[in-house]
Amino acid sequence: MNIQRLLICICVVLTAAISATAQSKVWSTEQAQKWGKENPWYCGVNYIPATAINYTAMWDKTSFSPEVIEKEMKLMKSLGMNCARIVMQYAVYEEDPAYFIRTLDRFLSICDKYGVKVMPIFFDDCAFGVNTDPTVGKQPEPLEGWYAWVWSPSPGYSMVVDERTHGKLEKYVKEVMNHFKNDPRIFVWDLYNEPTNTTMPERSWPLLRKVFTWAREVNPKQPITSGLWNENKELNDFLASNSDIITFHCYASKEETEKVMKEHLKLGRPTICTEWMNRVAHSTIPEILPMLKEAHVGSMMWGLVNGKTQTHLCWGHRTEQLPYTGVWQHDIYKGDYTPYSAKEIEVIKKTTK
Repeated sequence: MNIQRLLICICVVLTAAISATAQSKVWSTEQAQKWGKENPWYCGVNYIPATAINYTAMWDKTSFSPEVIEKEMKLMKSLGMNCARIVMQYAVYEEDPAYFIRTLDRFLSICDKYGVKVMPIFFDDCAFGVNTDPTVGKQPEPLEGWYAWVWSPSPGYSMVVDERTHGKLEKYVKEVMNHFKNDPRIFVWDLYNEPTNTTMPERSWPLLRKVFTWAREVNPKQPITSGLWNENKELNDFLASNSDIITFHCYASKEETEKVMKEHLKLGRPTICTEWMNRVAHSTIPEILPMLKEAHVGSMMWGLVNGKTQTHLCWGHRTEQLPYTGVWQHDIYKGDYTPYSAKEIEVIKKTTK
């Protein structure tokens, strides 16, 4: 009897070990290609409501605005767009996890109403101003002329650097992902936006490695990814080899974008350009969007309606440089929902048909 029990225990342990191993594996190329064939050509934007100055404001109890989101998703539907990429904010989750999950669910429901699938991002290293650690509550108003001046990374540089806090981040990732891991309103999980894009790039590596491990342990139905965004070979090799589908950023001319795109397509996996469209850098809608469609590479431009983030300005633009007289860097609609360029809107609608 004891031997029988021992054998049963061994079988249980082996089964658990096999299951854990299965969960830790990147999708095979065949599995990724199957996902690609089952899904449409994705075309959308990196989304933040025009009334939100940063992603903390997008989710915070003091400023979450389903009315604005509804209007802007309706605008996306009119363009034929079918996806939105958004950064979640750990600080809002930390204050009230149940509230954050309810709010994310409400956001997904609004998007679903207009046929828009969502690509949520857990972490983001980008900061364009003075804030590198987010705080909940009412956010500052825009400082005119300063591009994204209170952009709030997630979870913030202090937590990225302090590995003693990573247990809290593991709970966040697993709770959110477990809640939505079979939800068809989410089509991809983007684990980390532009990891190492800080003044201490080496300190992002521990959290980057961990978030992939945590996601594999959850084993969601949707693919997981993190976008290739610079020329760091070590980073790119890690991201490409650990992502189920390939995502990348490229704010460059048609020729350069095509070159980068073709390199990523060699990996044989579904591919989405999750950040592009910078008119100043010749990354333009008439030049690039039809090319991405022809190559069946997904498109997520930056952004939708110009607002408090002031992303019509160039990266690094400051108040003392006003007035700004150049072409808009990002965004396709003005704050009153009229197009920045009627020609661009025409190209988008024609391409998404």
